[in-house]
Amino acid sequence: MTAYKSGDPTTLNRLYGRAVGKPLRAGQQELVDRLLPQISVPAEGPIVAERLFGDERPMHFEIGFGSGEHMADRADLLPNHGFIGAEPFLNGVAAALVHIRDRALPNIRLHHGDALEVLARVPDASLSFVYLLHPDPWPKARHAKRRMMNDGPLDLIAAKLKPGGEFRFGTDHPVYLRHALMVMRRHWHQFEWLIEGPKDFQNRPGGWGETRYEKKARKQGHEVWYFRYRRRG
Repeated sequence: MTAYKSGDPTTLNRLYGRAVGKPLRAGQQELVDRLLPQISVPAEGPIVAERLFGDERPMHFEIGFGSGEHMADRADLLPNHGFIGAEPFLNGVAAALVHIRDRALPNIRLHHGDALEVLARVPDASLSFVYLLHPDPWPKARHAKRRMMNDGPLDLIAAKLKPGGEFRFGTDHPVYLRHALMVMRRHWHQFEWLIEGPKDFQNRPGGWGETRYEKKARKQGHEVWYFRYRRRG
């Protein structure tokens, strides 16, 4: 998962963490070589639905999609919506390509690299959903500025969401949880927390597919928390 320095969200910041893991299998490498160029987000210019999918449709953006399970589930559930996923880890991109091929999902576009650079090219007030699921917690205090849940990225997310659009955030890390809630309190004028009681953040909402990271966390006995925020008008 990507982490970024806080500050001006339109400035390309240093990318932290790994970009490549173990060597790709032959089939994965073939998908990276052949399928990825066909469905990659354009390297320059505005990111709009008509340019990516040929028509106007609701748009979703996932920051750091991991291995792509959640993105694939949502794209399968909502075939008339468009999904953009950004992930710097090549092995995660390769895994997502397998989902896209095997499930025949034509409504996904990928970016192998910096999520915020692509998000900055999305017109303001044009996204219906933004997802940030199980980001790297960077648990040490001196690394807090590397967390995605910081003021700069959240200002950018707020700008790109439509009024009434939804920002979904999930984590199993208590340090990150406390940090995220603290930061979100500073953004109350932009986001309304969709909650009626503890069950709303203790149980995965409908239509929120389980990620590989979440499944691993549960096997390790971790509690997982789910947050939904509506962009204020």
